[in-house]
Parts: sequence; C-alpha cells; structure tokens
Amino acid sequence: MTAQLPSRDLSADQSIAALSIQSQPRVSEAEMRQAVRTLLIGLGEDPDREGLIDTPKRVVKALKFLTSGYNQSLDELLNGAVFHENTNEMVLVRDIDLFSSCEHHILPILGRAHVAYIPNGKVIGLSKVARICEMYARRLQVQERLTAQIADALQGLLQPQGVAVVVEATHMCMVMRGVQKPGSWTVTSAMKGVFADDARTRQEFMSLIRHSPAFH
Repeated sequence: MTAQLPSRDLSADQSIAALSIQSQPRVSEAEMRQAVRTLLIGLGEDPDREGLIDTPKRVVKALKFLTSGYNQSLDELLNGAVFHENTNEMVLVRDIDLFSSCEHHILPILGRAHVAYIPNGKVIGLSKVARICEMYARRLQVQERLTAQIADALQGLLQPQGVAVVVEATHMCMVMRGVQKPGSWTVTSAMKGVFADDARTRQEFMSLIRHSPAFH
C-alpha cells in the first residue's frame, strides 16, 4: 500500500492525515509461529530440538521489528514538527542508514539515503527526515518504491519547491543467493519540482552527496 498524495489546497494537518498509512494484523502470533514451525519442518529440521524450540517465537519477533513501519503513520511520526520558515535554500540530510527487507525473498537490503528539499514556506525537523526514511524502509520493499515513497511523503507534507532522494543499497538476495555478486550496489533516485526541472539545482544536489564529510 502506498500513500496517495493530497491535493495542494489541503491544510497541513489534512495533508499529514492523508499520507497516514496503517495496517492491522490479519493472523494471530500463534498462527505466525506455527508457520515458522512448518518452514523448519519443510527444511528437514526438528523444531522441537533444543536449539530450535524457541526459534518460531524469535523469528516472529524479529520480523515484526523489521517490518514495524506497517504500524507507523506520518502524523504520529511527525508529532507536529512542521514549521513555517521563510527560507528557500536547499536542506540536505545525507548518509541516512537504511535497513530494509526485499519483498521477493525477505532478505536484507542495506544502504543509505540522501534526502534534500527546497522549502516553500515550511520546513520539517531534521530528525523527522531520517524517521520518514526508516518508516518506509521497515516494510517489505523494492528499492524503487522505497525511494519514491520518501520523495512523495516530503512533497505531500511540505509542498516544497522540489524534493530529491537518492538511495544506494546492496541487496542480500544478490549477494547470498542467485547471481551471488558481493560488492554490487543499486542506486535509485526520485526528483521532483525544481530538482527535476533545473539541471543546475539537480547537479548541486548530486555534487553535495558525493562530497566526503570531514566528520564521522
């Protein structure tokens, strides 16, 4: 399920509410644990042996944490941290660590996001940019959709002059199985507004995310 962008005449509160995403569990935790037991049996294991007896419980707990973004919404996450500010210079938060899960194999996606926007009368708390990235990452994902969701969320919340998002990630489904190509990275981008229309603005963003920071 992806967020539907609100129209530009909505109020800020209505925009946030329109971007909210929530999901309700359809099965019980006991049913989920039983499913893990079935998988273990299918792999030729004994789920009742000492090392595996609590594995179904641990796997379900881990999967719930890794997909906790399904139970978050933008209005709860933001908690009012959208502010009116008369500035029109680029705001960039780069090197945001991302941990997601591939929806095709439920294997890890590890990477980072670089997110920029040019305000149009409103700014967002800097930590909220990272939290938006995390909320969408903590779902079963494909990298292309994750990149677009981050950009769409900021565009809908702030109605800025433009938004730019670049995600760089390595996919364990390519490293641990399949073509088995460790060291390969996938780069996706989403450009909106002036970042899509103005080559100089886009180039400024790209040059800034290539710059090596002097602090770690």
